[in-house]
Amino acid sequence: MSVPTRFTTDLLTRPRLGLIDMRTRLRHFALITYAVPPERVRPHVDPRFDLDTHRGPDGKEVVWVSVVPFEDVDFHLAALPRFKFRFGQTNYRTYVIDRLTDEAAVWFFGTTLGGWPVAIPRYVWRLPWHAARYAIDTRYDLAARRYTRYRLNAHSGWGGAEIELEDTGQPVMSLSGFADLEAALVKLTHPLIGVYYRRDGALGSYRVWHDRLNLTVGKITRARIDLLDRLGIVPFAEQLATHSVLIQPETEFIIQMPPVRL
Repeated sequence: MSVPTRFTTDLLTRPRLGLIDMRTRLRHFALITYAVPPERVRPHVDPRFDLDTHRGPDGKEVVWVSVVPFEDVDFHLAALPRFKFRFGQTNYRTYVIDRLTDEAAVWFFGTTLGGWPVAIPRYVWRLPWHAARYAIDTRYDLAARRYTRYRLNAHSGWGGAEIELEDTGQPVMSLSGFADLEAALVKLTHPLIGVYYRRDGALGSYRVWHDRLNLTVGKITRARIDLLDRLGIVPFAEQLATHSVLIQPETEFIIQMPPVRL
């Protein structure tokens, strides 16, 4: 299986931008990850994809499920940099292996996005993106290089979320369940292929690129994540028990367009 465990040149080489590729700066980027029994996740992922499982501390298999909130501050077409959009966004995903290509990918359960720009991916490309109203309240201490406040509320009929985080300001030194830190960061922070059920039921995919992240260790202090509870993946009562919380104040992302049907 092509499951990378190192930051290879292929992963870190910036792609050439096409005219309809998208660029954006993500602020208040957080990666909130849970270790979940595979049987909770398997019903929600297409059979084409194997769950990328690992051994937990008790020796049982787990699969990682991540909630990824952030704010897009200048989302724009590469060819039209003057026309920019700003909105909150949260991605809900797990980690998989494509049985046909042996490539590592993330499976998107779906995404919430604030404001009218959600209509373009939702209706033009049939992506599983859903409207939300966002309230993001943060305070960042430049001297300490950490957040002193991180609160995010997303109001959505499909998948609302209330999240509060603490930021230690300390760099990530280790993550359990992996052979070493680099393997963990490649897996959790650097998947470049996304797959999902389109809104018409077909399989879809798109690719992204970003540089290596410089993250600090956080902790979740309040969590009410509707989608994870509704799907039976992480019930409300378990949502404070994370595998890890990783935070970065800003990073650049490239989204290669258009998405494709598989």
